[in-house]
Amino acid sequence: MVRRIETDRLILRTVTVDDAEDIFKWASDPDVNKFMIYPLHKDIEVTKEWLRSRDIDGNDEFDLGFVLKETGELIGQGGIFYKEDLDAWAIGYNLRKEYWGQGLVPEAMKAIIDYVDKEKGIHAIVGEFAKDNSKSRRVMEKLGMTYWKDCQYSKFDGSATFDAYLYKREF
Repeated sequence: MVRRIETDRLILRTVTVDDAEDIFKWASDPDVNKFMIYPLHKDIEVTKEWLRSRDIDGNDEFDLGFVLKETGELIGQGGIFYKEDLDAWAIGYNLRKEYWGQGLVPEAMKAIIDYVDKEKGIHAIVGEFAKDNSKSRRVMEKLGMTYWKDCQYSKFDGSATFDAYLYKREF
C-alpha cells in the first residue's frame, strides 16, 4: 500500500527499490549504523535485497521514507510496527548524519504515530536505544516517552550487543 503524509518540512512516503541509492547513503555510514540492529551495508545490492524483502502492504507495519520538501531528497526513514509481546507499537528510524539535530525525526515520527493512531488506534508506543545513544534518548523524550526499563539488543548478525533503555508512552 502506498502511503503519503505531509508535515511542515517533510513528505513521508513508502520507499521502493528505486530508493536504494539514497537509502544506501545512510545504511552504509558507520556513524548512522553504530547503534542500529542491521549490519553495515557494504554494497548497494544488500540495500536492494533488503528493500525487496519488505512487506510494504503489511497491516501492522508502517515504514516511510523522509523526503525534504525543500529539495525532494530522501534523507531518512522510520516508522512503527506492532509488537504483540509488548502489546505496544515499537518505533524505529534512521537519518543521514548531515541532518541530525534539526528536529526532523521527531517531526516525522509524530506524524506517523498520529496517522497510525487514526487508522489502527494506539494505546502505547515503545522505543529501544543504546544507553550511549543520547540522540535517540532526546527523540524519545520529544515524543513524550519516558524510561520504562533496562534491556539489551543485538545486531542481526550478532556482531554487537548493546546495553539499552526501553522507553514507553501510553495514550
